[in-house]
Amino acid sequence: MTKSEARPPQDLVERHRFAEPVYVTKPTLPKLEDYQRKLERIWETRWLTNDGECHTQLAQALVDYLGVEHLNLCCNGTIALLLALQAARINGGQVITTPFTFPATPHALYWNRVEPVFCDIDEKTFNLDPERIESLIGPDTRGILPVHVFGNPCDVEAIQAIADRHGLTVIYDAAHMMGVTLNGESILNWGDFSILSFHATKLFSTAEGGAVVSRSRPDCERIDFMKNFGIADEETVIGPGINGKMNELQAAFGLLQLEGVDSEIASRKTLVQLYRDGLASVPGITVQHDLPGVRHNYAYFPILVDAAAYGVTRDELWSSLRQFNVITRKYFYPLCSRYPSYASLPSALPQNLPVAERVSAAVLCLPLYGTLSASSVETICTIIRELRR
Repeated sequence: MTKSEARPPQDLVERHRFAEPVYVTKPTLPKLEDYQRKLERIWETRWLTNDGECHTQLAQALVDYLGVEHLNLCCNGTIALLLALQAARINGGQVITTPFTFPATPHALYWNRVEPVFCDIDEKTFNLDPERIESLIGPDTRGILPVHVFGNPCDVEAIQAIADRHGLTVIYDAAHMMGVTLNGESILNWGDFSILSFHATKLFSTAEGGAVVSRSRPDCERIDFMKNFGIADEETVIGPGINGKMNELQAAFGLLQLEGVDSEIASRKTLVQLYRDGLASVPGITVQHDLPGVRHNYAYFPILVDAAAYGVTRDELWSSLRQFNVITRKYFYPLCSRYPSYASLPSALPQNLPVAERVSAAVLCLPLYGTLSASSVETICTIIRELRR
């Protein structure tokens, strides 16, 4: 049996094991009868997709809630990212991005025939490190694709200054950023485009879904055409497009989810503080804290595990927690730069990404969702404390 498979003491497991799995996330659902009423209206109109009532209502509701001007709903966040790249006319060359992200980020570049150039991250926020961006800019660089990781805003002012100096497009992967503001303004208003994900794992969900936030009406209109095959009217197709539309069933679900999003964020904030208090005195466990001027959404709760100080590696902790029915995730391990598709790129060499390599080997996301009980969080903290002993 390897160290990562070593079992925690049986008496400890018996005292603290959950009867049912506590997953890293779980969607908070609206009342089924409320959704049924939305479905009855859809059945009545028989309008299932193509800018129906719910789609139109959700798009406007999100514009109002998020404090943005131009928003396109999409069938998922990856399609939204593909559309933003096309709208920015980035379909070749290179784009600087982070290796510490979900696979969709570099994959969207690949599908647009763009080479990702991986840049190292900041150790505090896990976001793209602006101080390392400029040295990676070359003659083929077309843009910058930063990711606001775990709901922490990137250094948007520094990134924009770099983009302005070099005439580059900035597209933010803001999959984790529902409801986040910086100095009272939506974080989605930075850059040329921002992409949201409404996947089932997100705090605001349409089961599957996403959105593109644009800075100009022409860009918004261009995306509207592109996500509907390039169709302008019954007899006019103005260019090659794809099918990226959100349907009415998704939009109806989203309208109900939006009603509870502030409550979800408030519940998560309370749980995050319990985690921070419960783990504050544990040697070798590092947690993130709120950033100045930021209204956080508490989308995730990552910790870093220092094996030397904690006495247990990240992988051993991950394995041990499963014995207690606590299902955590190693977000994001391995780095995207380690994938076979990208590992041969010069920018993917581990020595070029020391901080990302270190964070990826130490990070663990603990369970966090609005309906998770406070007692469950306290038990998870107790387990982590006791495993060190």
